[in-house]
Amino acid sequence: MEKKNVPAITFEYEMARMERIIKRLIVLAVVELLLLFGSNLAWIIYENQWEDIVVTQENDKGYNSFIGNDGTIIYGETDSENP
Repeated sequence: MEKKNVPAITFEYEMARMERIIKRLIVLAVVELLLLFGSNLAWIIYENQWEDIVVTQENDKGYNSFIGNDGTIIYGETDSENP
């Protein structure tokens, strides 16, 4: 394979061009990283605005019922084997 000589001015021009491209890519990588952290922070804030509520109800007969806000009654059986 034969080596070809490249003029110094052409080499310097291409190196300067590559340096500009690399700087742009670094800026792009930093912006993408900031957007990634920002989107994750937004999801954390969104998920933390809700409150988890656990409602348990026990009675002696082994049956649970729930009366909703609109007056509907939902009946269900418990998982325990003791009625």
